[in-house]
Amino acid sequence: MRHPQTTAERHELAYHPHCQTCSLSSLCLPLALKERGTEQLDAIIRRRAPLKKGDILFRQGSDFDCVYAVRSGSLKQVTTEGSGEDQLTNFYLPSELVGLDAIDEDRYPGTVVALETTTVCEIPFDRLDRLSEALPELRGQLYRSMSKELRDDRRMMRLLSRKTADQRLASFFAGLSERFRRRGYSPYSFRLSMSRADISNYLGLAVETVSRILGRFQGQGLVAVSGREVNILDLPALTRLAEEEGVH
Repeated sequence: MRHPQTTAERHELAYHPHCQTCSLSSLCLPLALKERGTEQLDAIIRRRAPLKKGDILFRQGSDFDCVYAVRSGSLKQVTTEGSGEDQLTNFYLPSELVGLDAIDEDRYPGTVVALETTTVCEIPFDRLDRLSEALPELRGQLYRSMSKELRDDRRMMRLLSRKTADQRLASFFAGLSERFRRRGYSPYSFRLSMSRADISNYLGLAVETVSRILGRFQGQGLVAVSGREVNILDLPALTRLAEEEGVH
């Protein structure tokens, strides 16, 4: 007979629910998997203690062995160039996969750091690869995740090469709004886990420029910002600005 759960076991389950009970299963790798497939995926996932703000998930150049699914919280990826300058290349939110960009070179191309208390599911890639051979629906979802990563990279290249500073920040807010909407959260009101310095680095702008544009957006009635709390007041107008082409 199974004894009642100990406090430690309840604590473990609170941080590490199984795929079958995870609220993000419809957005993450278990998407479209049948019950047995979900159980097989769940069996290869390693449970990790939560990361605290500033904790490093993995470092740039370390050997690639796992991908990670974000369960809660958020992370940033920072790549150090040959000049020693840090470039922030990605933000990761719940249900998103971290580490797919390491597959080709077998090394992580950036250092990934927790922006707040964050939990992740650690998935050994060799076992995931073998399992995906037996589960075509899992392989399909993995391919879709890779495709999304490529699409996001192309969008970021367009953003940095063809957009004005105003269009870059509008694109950033519109993109965050859509990512929150997909996760069932409000697309209009959310809290930024990243600092203005992080946003500036990611968009290739000075911190002063971002602050100046935010003031302009507020004056135009597009957004209201208080600290890290963002309220989007006119999402259609913000989206139109984000989608404009060409540098004015």
